[in-house]
Amino acid sequence: MADRGVRPADYAPPFSPSEVVVAPTGPASERIEVGVLVVGAGPAGLACAIRLGQLLEDSPETAERLGEVPVAVVEKGKAPGSHLLSGAVVNPRALRRLFRDRLTMDDVPSYGEVPGEAVYLLTRGTSTRIPPPPTMRNHGNWIVSVSQLARFLAEQAEAAGAAVLPETDAQKLLVADGRVHGIRTGDKGLGRDGKPLGAYEPGSDIAAKVTVLAEGTQGHLTGAAIDRFGLEGAQPQIWALGVKEVWKVPRPLRHIVHTMGWPLRKRAKYGEFGGSFVYPMGDDMVSLGFVAGLEYRDVDFSVHDVLQELKTHRLVRKILRDGERIAWGAKTITEGGYHALPKRFHAPGLLLAGESAGLVNVPTLKGVHYAIESGIMAAEAAFRSLQRGESPSRVGAFDSYDEELRASYVVRDLHAVRNMRQAFDKGFFVGGGLASAMTVTKGKLPPFDLSTEPNAERSLIRTGRAKRYPAPDGKLTFDKLSSVFLSGNRTRDDQPDHIRVRRRVPRDLAEMWAAMCPAQVYEVGEADGDGTVHVEVNPSNCVQCGAISAKGGRLTPPEGGSGPEYTLT
Repeated sequence: MADRGVRPADYAPPFSPSEVVVAPTGPASERIEVGVLVVGAGPAGLACAIRLGQLLEDSPETAERLGEVPVAVVEKGKAPGSHLLSGAVVNPRALRRLFRDRLTMDDVPSYGEVPGEAVYLLTRGTSTRIPPPPTMRNHGNWIVSVSQLARFLAEQAEAAGAAVLPETDAQKLLVADGRVHGIRTGDKGLGRDGKPLGAYEPGSDIAAKVTVLAEGTQGHLTGAAIDRFGLEGAQPQIWALGVKEVWKVPRPLRHIVHTMGWPLRKRAKYGEFGGSFVYPMGDDMVSLGFVAGLEYRDVDFSVHDVLQELKTHRLVRKILRDGERIAWGAKTITEGGYHALPKRFHAPGLLLAGESAGLVNVPTLKGVHYAIESGIMAAEAAFRSLQRGESPSRVGAFDSYDEELRASYVVRDLHAVRNMRQAFDKGFFVGGGLASAMTVTKGKLPPFDLSTEPNAERSLIRTGRAKRYPAPDGKLTFDKLSSVFLSGNRTRDDQPDHIRVRRRVPRDLAEMWAAMCPAQVYEVGEADGDGTVHVEVNPSNCVQCGAISAKGGRLTPPEGGSGPEYTLT
């Protein structure tokens, strides 16, 4: 095995944040005016809208000052939840705080409390049950589909007075005079060449007194805002990729399952970190998935195919026996943790919430309740800034949001495990030992911080890993294209390309992109004779997982309403 030396970061496509951050244009009379604008109808954004509705209900004079649309939520997917994918086992504390005495957890769509749990260390032929590490204990947590949860939260937000606008892609962040003024939505009905077709609809400026970015993983506007306002964290952000399937099964699973070890390789030089989950969804469905860090180095590494390989293990095969796959999806997960949190969670006129702000706890496999909690806090901060004598454009107007979030259990939890994800860069066994020490000492050891390297900085290697992947049989194991079909992907074939990659790159990089993508967006084309090849791109396959943005390219929002239509994920 030789180190080929190709780094994805060396082949990033041309891009400047100035392409995304622009000044408002056109006459003010043509802008859509709202009070508070939330970008992203996920748990953070919808919790923010719901909490704002509660506060405005108790303060009708504030609602009146905000105009005809006090709160608006824009969502690029076909509907709230269409682009959301997670395990998910959720800590209910933030949902209970959001709804207080209005609703209980029994009113929230779920598959009930976690009935029990098992953690296994796998080898190719064995499964050893081990005690759940403290970070992975889930007593009292609830099993949900995050896409179903979002649809429910959207209904609650609308009932609270928010306008939820699906199929609306936020393409530009409007900034002038040092503050955020809102967003510009994308055009609809453009052809592949960027020229209008028959059903063309131009985008619009949506102006707001406060803009809350709750875009989730790989936020398009969030990254530009962090750059524009100098909010970069102490260390770079990193991501993992998760691929998930939902199966209809004849036998109920009576506990949640997590696995570690096989099919991943344990030595540090491979950079393979992650594991699997299998969760019951009632008596007749299970959700299973595999998550792997995007710092891996092998050209052939494919999370989709690693999941197929996992299903051949007798532990998982037994759960799925005589079952049928009914849903599939893929999504990146923010993994930088405490060290990668923004310097501030705000700028004049702007608040960052949820996974957009990096609020994901990798060791505990949790992020949904942090998103909801931060959404609640963002709503309360926005509301305070809108009171008479205050202004959301004032420098320091949102300092209280930062202070509350950093003093909350959300950031305290992340601080306690601040070095745990980075420890596994040293390999499975060394990382496991360090993680144990961190758990016992509640993060006090080691007495120094471990560093993070951007995913795209890792040089690529070849080991022939693809030989291990099972051939698709259409019953237990599946290819990528049939999986994309199950996602309900709605991207038009003739719309402009929303993926930016260099089209001539070293063969290793092109093959890495082809293997990495769970939706078969990238193909290796003709060779140039100098070691480079042409990269063929099929953007209509894209399920907007975001992996390409972590490994040398850039995903931008396609036309509103495009992408997957997840309903069970």
